[in-house]
Amino acid sequence: MTAPYYSTNLHLPDVLYALADPSRLNLVRELTEETEIASTGFRSVKAARGTIAFHLKVLRLAGLTLTRIEGNRRLISLRRDWVDARFPGLLDAVLTGFVR
Repeated sequence: MTAPYYSTNLHLPDVLYALADPSRLNLVRELTEETEIASTGFRSVKAARGTIAFHLKVLRLAGLTLTRIEGNRRLISLRRDWVDARFPGLLDAVLTGFVR
């Protein structure tokens, strides 16, 4: 098993950029409902696998998600505790204001 990888820093411009895209917001919304989701298991974004991989990379580089490698699977989880500690209420405000 490989160690998880993610950005250790949370910077507001990076977080806001990552949350500015409707597809990434749908991914984040889906992650708030599940503990972990396989990178190929997202239902909310109907796009090519490469497009979803790109969106997941943006979220990871912004520090919003954690990717855990298990065999040949990538398991994605939302770093909700880190985001809420650094920017209290931000995710709730963005997700509440976002209409699919």
